[in-house]
Amino acid sequence: MKHKDGKPYQSDKCSWKVPIALTVVLLCGLSFYLGGIFCSEKERYVTEGISKAIDTPMETATRPVQIKAISFPECAAEYQDYTPCTDPKRWHKYGRHRLTFLERHCPPSFERQECLVPPPDGYKSPIRWPKSRDECWYRNVPYDWINKQKSNQHWLKKEGEKFLFPGGGTMFPNGVSAYVDLMQDLIPQMKDGTIRTAIDTGCGVASWGGDLLDRGILTVSLAPRDNHQAQVQFALERGIPAILGIISTQRLPFPSNSFDMAHCSRCLIPWTEFGGVYLLEIHRILRPGGFWVLSGPPVNYQRRWRGWNTTIEEQKSDYDKLQELLTSMCFKLFNKKNDIAVWQKLSDNNCYKKLDNPDNYPSKCDDGTEPDSAWYTPLRPCVVVPNPSAKRLKLDALPKWPERLHVAPERVSDVRGGSAGAFKHDDDKWKARAKHYKKLLPAIGTDKIRNVMDMNTLYGGFAAAVVDDPLWVMNVVSSYAPNTLPVVYDRGLIGTIHDWCEAFSTYPRTYDLLHLDGLFSAESHRCEMKYVLLEMDRILRPNGYAIIRESSYFVDAIATMAKGTRWSCRKEATEYGVEKEKILICQKKLWYSKQNS
Repeated sequence: MKHKDGKPYQSDKCSWKVPIALTVVLLCGLSFYLGGIFCSEKERYVTEGISKAIDTPMETATRPVQIKAISFPECAAEYQDYTPCTDPKRWHKYGRHRLTFLERHCPPSFERQECLVPPPDGYKSPIRWPKSRDECWYRNVPYDWINKQKSNQHWLKKEGEKFLFPGGGTMFPNGVSAYVDLMQDLIPQMKDGTIRTAIDTGCGVASWGGDLLDRGILTVSLAPRDNHQAQVQFALERGIPAILGIISTQRLPFPSNSFDMAHCSRCLIPWTEFGGVYLLEIHRILRPGGFWVLSGPPVNYQRRWRGWNTTIEEQKSDYDKLQELLTSMCFKLFNKKNDIAVWQKLSDNNCYKKLDNPDNYPSKCDDGTEPDSAWYTPLRPCVVVPNPSAKRLKLDALPKWPERLHVAPERVSDVRGGSAGAFKHDDDKWKARAKHYKKLLPAIGTDKIRNVMDMNTLYGGFAAAVVDDPLWVMNVVSSYAPNTLPVVYDRGLIGTIHDWCEAFSTYPRTYDLLHLDGLFSAESHRCEMKYVLLEMDRILRPNGYAIIRESSYFVDAIATMAKGTRWSCRKEATEYGVEKEKILICQKKLWYSKQNS
């Protein structure tokens, strides 16, 4: 293009090139400068209190974390039964509606206790299994209220220095064994290995779960910390699996389609209230073909209503409403006799197709919430429909116990990188590791170790490897890790979802052995190591053990910090003798508070 004088036209764009280029350079330089400040501040925050003997990124991967020795003080004697996330001192901060104050409410960081929880005055090493199922030391769980309130129902009774557990209950005055015998007559699948996992909601002192252990059924006994005082602590002191929890406004910390059976014996859960949302949660965690057992109101109301301080008309109405709700969410009445009624969760897809009708209640869940999402996940008033393409999810499609323990579950393919081959490799790996652990810690397999926790399992391999020993394992899957807990349940083991940046849902002094496999490597970017160790100390029994399998990068720092909890630790090689990974064998010492007599 030319001017009218014939000279070439020069566009003004050329004059922009220098300022634009200069601006880009300045912005890049400023971005680099600010990024350097941010990254250095972030690194300072994450590693505060930790002195790293490193100079270059390459050395970071090889030179271990170093920390200064620290000694944790004792907590006050009043903290002997401290449960941080279910602390009665904080109940007043939360609502009473649907008993939400009994749910998990962890203290903020500025209220966290950095001290060692003391045992009660006169604490003794727990009575060993199987004798512990029938008795425990009074001084280990010194609660008188529950003894006075429930001794007439034969939950427990105090004799001398011990609590005795006669095996009674509100709905089984003739003893728990006779009660379970009747239940087995109603549910033949309890006898042949079909039913392996169960949950007992409102478990009392876990006599039902304790009796089922001899029948090859592994039960999670569930109860809140409430005015009954330490139901879960009694269960664990007896050597019976249990966890603190309540069905209120949030899902239980278990994946969908997990349990083969659920049980409520006059557990006082208002099943028909709030649109049946509590029953919907039982439906979610129960696998297709699984059983729900109810004894107590309104079952057998024709004979029992006079003792329930109500009228026969009210109880009939409650029973009819319960039956209607169960039918609407695809349960069928399976069997019924005397005080026990049994419903079965249908595995027929035809029933669930009826939920597509928008006029039906409850409707099918379609709000995008994952069926297995179970960590601080609100309850939904809808039916979680089992995946129709999962052919081996149904109870009668699973191999019977104990064959199912070593068969790769169908749901292993839902895990990223999961396959039948990966499952088999993991299973074989843990057989070798468990054999090595028993050489390092001969107490495994003896009556010295009963309650065990695998704090960050993958498929439950460690639990499977020690299944023939006189112990049980609570398998924990991190809420931030891939959810492999469905695989754990499909193979006939039990476990829970948890975040180790928070306190676990149990009482102090409830586990004999804690096992960790790379937990600090996986979670140290989120959770401060000292709080994890303090929580381990809280839930570990005096004279109990910890097997800490960890990267060489962390192992010395953990050993140093463990001394501050009054543990004694020794470092051992792995079964393969590799340098990049070590094993710490630690033991917690028995000590008493200076404030006690």
